[in-house]
Amino acid sequence: MSMDWDRLRIFHAVAEAGSFTLAARKLGLSQSAVSRQIRALEESLNVHLFTRHARGLVLTHEGEVLYRATKNAARDIEEAESALLEMKGTPRGRLVVTTMVSFGAVWLTPHIAGFVRRYPEIALELNLSDEDLDLARREADVAIRFHAPHQADLIQRPLVKVHHHIYASPEYLERRGVPKTPEDLDRHDIIIYGPTPPEPIKDINWTLKLGAPGRRRRPLLQINNTFAVLQAIRAGIGLAAIPDFLAYNQEGIVRVLPELEGPAFDLYFVYPRELKGSKRVALFRDHLLEQVRAEANIL
Repeated sequence: MSMDWDRLRIFHAVAEAGSFTLAARKLGLSQSAVSRQIRALEESLNVHLFTRHARGLVLTHEGEVLYRATKNAARDIEEAESALLEMKGTPRGRLVVTTMVSFGAVWLTPHIAGFVRRYPEIALELNLSDEDLDLARREADVAIRFHAPHQADLIQRPLVKVHHHIYASPEYLERRGVPKTPEDLDRHDIIIYGPTPPEPIKDINWTLKLGAPGRRRRPLLQINNTFAVLQAIRAGIGLAAIPDFLAYNQEGIVRVLPELEGPAFDLYFVYPRELKGSKRVALFRDHLLEQVRAEANIL
């Protein structure tokens, strides 16, 4: 038995919209026509694909299985369409970029304005997550990571080195004093990334060992997101080592022990080999390289 591709296209639209009405509007069909096609698909497969609720449609287990298949097929068709258009010299199509929440929210988002204005036909999506999305499974097209990928089928390009220094709020320093030496950190409230930093940035909590040979200080606070660490610094909770890009132009924080620098981490531009010839990926990569070169001194 072969499935009707037109019905599958309609099913995918309904699953995405969660409503016959919204899917019909997107497809340019009547609601009754969409409902009829879904009913025919269910009858041909002898399964229920949706459960009807007052708030909309919910996929059944069988519907979830079919949706995953149509989602991959829709993505492949969209990628093929974009590739064909790019052959004609028109950069367009969907481009999903993932990176860590702190880097994406503080640095990347303000630096894509020129890109989206210049290439309005590229539908750029940012997926910010401190967990690595699987590029091989096309959960994203491009990743900007603080570590080189382990998979051999991914292409990587170093973008820039990210530097770390210690920062505190003026209010905190007025209350607790300004540390003059690394040993002075023994008398200060230290905020760290925790409880367990990822392996590529395992040395990010270097303030716990700085000026404390053979021992380790106890932190006052652990937070598993560096943007939240920045907010804790600004709130005067304590001092912490954070990436310089996070602190740049931020009001309410100052650098402490400025002559001391923590480990530097490489930032990588990563994408799957099947997108090696993608004009969208190349244009976004070149845009980022232009941006980081202009601001290498603050990263």
